[in-house]
Amino acid sequence: MPPRRTFGRTWWGRAWVDALEQRAKLDPNRLPRGRTYARKGTVSELHVGAGEVQARVRGSRPQPYKVTITMRTFTDGEWDTLLGVVGTRLGHAAALLDGELPGALTEQAREAGVDLLPGPGDLRPRCSCPDSANPCKHVAAVYYLVADEVDRDPFTLFLLRGRPRTDVLAELRSRRAPARGEKPKLPKRVDEGLTPRAAYARQLGAIPALPPPPRMAGPPATLDLDPPPSTGWTADALSGLAADAASLARDLLTAGATAAELTFEEDLARRAASRSGSEFMALATAAGVPLRDLVHWAEAWREAGRDGLAIVRETWQPGPGPLAEALAVVADAGLPGTPKAWRNRLTQGDLQLRYGRDARWYRFIRVGPEWRMDGPPSASPVDLAY
Repeated sequence: MPPRRTFGRTWWGRAWVDALEQRAKLDPNRLPRGRTYARKGTVSELHVGAGEVQARVRGSRPQPYKVTITMRTFTDGEWDTLLGVVGTRLGHAAALLDGELPGALTEQAREAGVDLLPGPGDLRPRCSCPDSANPCKHVAAVYYLVADEVDRDPFTLFLLRGRPRTDVLAELRSRRAPARGEKPKLPKRVDEGLTPRAAYARQLGAIPALPPPPRMAGPPATLDLDPPPSTGWTADALSGLAADAASLARDLLTAGATAAELTFEEDLARRAASRSGSEFMALATAAGVPLRDLVHWAEAWREAGRDGLAIVRETWQPGPGPLAEALAVVADAGLPGTPKAWRNRLTQGDLQLRYGRDARWYRFIRVGPEWRMDGPPSASPVDLAY
């Protein structure tokens, strides 16, 4: 079983996560579901700009939700204070010029009233989903994925406060430049490198680890012309096949050979999960599957793959332990109505929890006459009953 996905590989990435969970005064009951969403790869098109983060997050509907998060930017006076803090120690400026963020700098900046990390009221999110909670699980997922951007470049923290890396470094260099009449510093000695003999005598290092697989499959190349009419193919159809092949290749890379051993229904759900609109309806028609069923299958596949599809299409009888645990959790949640247990399903009012053969719980909500999957699964019913 692969290790559980964590956020914040560098100390500055972990500092971002710690600030979210401890100092930013965010709802602690919403963050765990956002963390689960982030681990499932539901976030795409993540872009960090000056004082703003934008992303798309897949939810229970075919179209991803749009998330925009603004962060309070510093005033000119606050920037002057922050850069003054940097200038108090030569090591701070040198580290930033080398692309690193000194740990002492963040603490000193916070003490000076110019905290680089988010505090109460600094983050103002918007999401196109109907959930009025702040933050909703889609926004919370983006919060955690920003830690990856901070890992890659600690200057992301400066950008979220309003200034990009180039502006910060230019200001630091100008403050370090010698004043008029001041004797300039001597340049550092140039490293002359290694002789061929010394280079060949060096012991070989370890082979670097493979990079992580991409979060999403890349788009296929665009064909300028359609194939000959006699083939019955179009450029759009070929692009769709290429995109599906890229998606399957990524699944093989991350899940191993089992990703190729899909049933007809599983492969259909996988393909439908990446389509919308007319392409989605055409796929349902070609497969001879009712459109409503394929919508449910695609939602389930986005959330949990073949295990998610199984929980939608099958019922089974688990032992008494899991349902007894879920009954106690639902009773503590204070939901209206009387809980009813049947096979692997526990229903109370408009909420239904289903226990899968993978020993995980799945949350469903009633939408009209139908039950719709509401988010990724969890190992405990506690995360889903509230």
